[in-house]
Amino acid sequence: MKTFWNYKNEYKHLRKNILKSIDRVLNSGQIFFGNELNKFENNFNKLNKSRYGLAVGSGTEALYIALKSFGIGYGDEVITVSNTAIPTASAITSTGARIKFVDINQDYLIDPEEILKKINSKTKAIIPVHLYGQSCDMDKINKIAKKNNLKVIEDCAQAQGATYKKRHVGTMGDAGCFSFYPTKILGAYGDGGFITVKSKKIYEKMRRIRFYGIEGLNKKNKFFGKYYSNEQGVNSRIDEMQLSILNIKLLQVNKYIKKRIKIANYYRNKLKNTSLVLPNIRTNNKHVFHLFTVYHNKRDLILKKLRKLGIKINIYYPYPVHKMKGYRFLNKNKKLKLRVTEKMSQGIFSLPLYPEITSRDLEKITNSLKSILKSI
Repeated sequence: MKTFWNYKNEYKHLRKNILKSIDRVLNSGQIFFGNELNKFENNFNKLNKSRYGLAVGSGTEALYIALKSFGIGYGDEVITVSNTAIPTASAITSTGARIKFVDINQDYLIDPEEILKKINSKTKAIIPVHLYGQSCDMDKINKIAKKNNLKVIEDCAQAQGATYKKRHVGTMGDAGCFSFYPTKILGAYGDGGFITVKSKKIYEKMRRIRFYGIEGLNKKNKFFGKYYSNEQGVNSRIDEMQLSILNIKLLQVNKYIKKRIKIANYYRNKLKNTSLVLPNIRTNNKHVFHLFTVYHNKRDLILKKLRKLGIKINIYYPYPVHKMKGYRFLNKNKKLKLRVTEKMSQGIFSLPLYPEITSRDLEKITNSLKSILKSI
């Protein structure tokens, strides 16, 4: 296994429909804001049981637009975790707001008790990251937010289809932000994102910000107004070709999730009596396993041996954001210590998991890993 993830088998199955859909888009003469956008926004909202929602250019832009729509910017602070992808942090700092990092618990998700320690008069929002495919403790987070008049913007980039007490991620806070990067559970063959939101007023503001602050798009995303910006906005359009692909894959997403859970169960069964710390599935959660992340204090040695056997393994994430050079300005005096985050970053790694992975590859991974674990 020279690659951690591979989309070629998926494309092979969908190729005929994808090429047909792209041809349809190109012949329509509508590259942006067309029928594919309307279809996708309607169906994605139905799938996730969200009140309002709009497609945007990427998951990062989804977070940025959500923050801006709630008026968050210079002088404000946003609470989130350091054990996350860089885009969570870059979206916050791009608004001019500062990040207040808090620690995680043993299952890699934000610790609500740590949130309470970082709230002050500048705090305006919390971004819980539903990491690896599992929801955070949203009841506790929402209770804290309500008491302190804070917005909750869910980072759902890795958790499409996950639920908490039978509620879909992205519908429990004030807004939810999704990514359609190719490796995601629902992935385009380019880039894309989505924002779900409860408030109609905020939804309409998000639509303006997505399109340079212009008011002139009707309910069907058709331009009817004048080329005039009512507020500062950005270019965060997703093109009709990517949307046509997403419309095809959206029909398959529940099947993809079932396959991911089946593969995760295979890993759990084969590796349950080893020295690995396996993923913990929280009570009341549906874990969709965007990643199957394990922990071992001899990770680097294990990965070195796996590489020699031709098995590609990735780490999500080897460096907490607050330890990265680009974000050291948030921790100039180096007083910020995130004990659990820093410990986990030194031992976590993720096993290959995607719907088209073969039984032969799974067997090779688990047998090799078990053999290595016995030898160290």
